[in-house]
Amino acid sequence: MVTIKSKKEIELMRESCKIVAMAQEAIKKAIRPGISTWELNKIAEDVIYAQGAIPSCKNYPSGIKGVPPFPAGVCISVNDEVIHGIPSKHVILREGDIVSTDLCAYKNGVHGDATRTHFIGGEKAVDPEIKRLVDVTTQSFYEGLKFAKPGNRIGDVSHAIGEYIESHGFYVVKEFQGHGIGHEMHEDPGIPNYGKPGKGIRLEPGMCLAIEPMVNLGTEEIEVLDDGWTIVTADGSPAAHYENTILITEKEPEILTIL
Repeated sequence: MVTIKSKKEIELMRESCKIVAMAQEAIKKAIRPGISTWELNKIAEDVIYAQGAIPSCKNYPSGIKGVPPFPAGVCISVNDEVIHGIPSKHVILREGDIVSTDLCAYKNGVHGDATRTHFIGGEKAVDPEIKRLVDVTTQSFYEGLKFAKPGNRIGDVSHAIGEYIESHGFYVVKEFQGHGIGHEMHEDPGIPNYGKPGKGIRLEPGMCLAIEPMVNLGTEEIEVLDDGWTIVTADGSPAAHYENTILITEKEPEILTIL
């Protein structure tokens, strides 16, 4: 069931989303060659806790028998890891890596959610084709955002994202998608990053959506590592991920997870 947020709920969403943006900004300032993904996780968690919130991802159940809950507050995915990478003291970032940081914060009964992909050592340290992958992934979100208006349908957003990605020669990850967000981290509707325009539910003011393109360089094929969480590209090529929580308004959509 898709929920329409009240004015009060939207104000609470703004606060949770601001905390997410603050945590992402702290990661951006700290990320560098030589830092571990566990250190980045700790930096983000500290920001979230300091604001009176809880990292939504920490101890999130896998839903798979034998796979323990997610052990950290941030999903940190390096190079060929698409999503759900587990932070580790043993994963040290190197110049030329790309790293996606996916994090959520929960406060006053509602969640915010955003992802960024970072260049380790700066843009010039990364292979130009990989930089293009990250740039296209980020822009595909904004292509979809153009259609996130009342009266349009979810399929209009999904189609715009997928068409932009594929027109640049990259591959949409089809097994995972964006989602509604609010009192639960994952709510209806699901928001694929591909599809046909004119399909799906109509967008209405008060909907809060987490739109998140996940894009591979090589093929669309993915695999799950033995930890039961980490999703990687099947061919070992890099992947990128970008996400914001947005609010559907009477006019233009509002991005809630940008400071």
